[in-house]
Amino acid sequence: MAAGNFDQCLAIVLKHEGGYVDHPRDPGGATNLGVTIGTLRAWRGRIVTKAEVRALTFADVKPIYRKNYWDVVGGDSLTTGVDLAVFDPAVNSGPARAKQWYARARNADPVVTVRNICDIRMGFLRALGTWSTFGKGWTRRVADIRARGEAMARRALGQTPTQVREAATAEAERARADARKADQKSVAAGGGAAGSSAAVPVVSLDPAFLAVSAVVVTALVVLAFYFWHRERNDLAVKEAYQRVAAEVDA
Repeated sequence: MAAGNFDQCLAIVLKHEGGYVDHPRDPGGATNLGVTIGTLRAWRGRIVTKAEVRALTFADVKPIYRKNYWDVVGGDSLTTGVDLAVFDPAVNSGPARAKQWYARARNADPVVTVRNICDIRMGFLRALGTWSTFGKGWTRRVADIRARGEAMARRALGQTPTQVREAATAEAERARADARKADQKSVAAGGGAAGSSAAVPVVSLDPAFLAVSAVVVTALVVLAFYFWHRERNDLAVKEAYQRVAAEVDA
């Protein structure tokens, strides 16, 4: 189990949470080290100011993360690596949702569990209204959690540093190949949409034909957009595994 893994997981989470921000599209409002003004208000049991949020230190937030997130998802009872994959979305999307994802993702192989959680999480994030604003950062974050969670799980299973590095390198290459395929499909769909759009006014002005053509063009544009996002995700995964491979016993 992972009773001693809280500090390592928290360090990774805080790397992604970063310092003080107060983004107008972030419903959490003023946030520092991942702790929102609302969370801090509930923790201290009184009204707090943005200045207090800005002044937060690691020592201030560590007990908040343990009690409000790690303990709530049962971090000490989770397998090493899986604990990170559950803890990070608990912080990012709420402990209840993270526990639901874990229940759906559980597998006898902890490496598979980590991947399943991250796949479910990405599906949820893509559907959010704030995806256009925060999607790029979320994609990098989930890819990093996936790569690091898998590496932790492999080490806990007894794999050697060389085996962990080789597995991460293989995943990076697989993601690179997937990104290349997604890029080709995105270009093909985009070209099809452009070709269909250009042909519509020339071939026919019949309303029924125009309606069908509009549907086809829309479908191709959506498809191109889908594969473009797939490419972005695969590239983020590739880069995350490459970093992990380079850091093994570095």
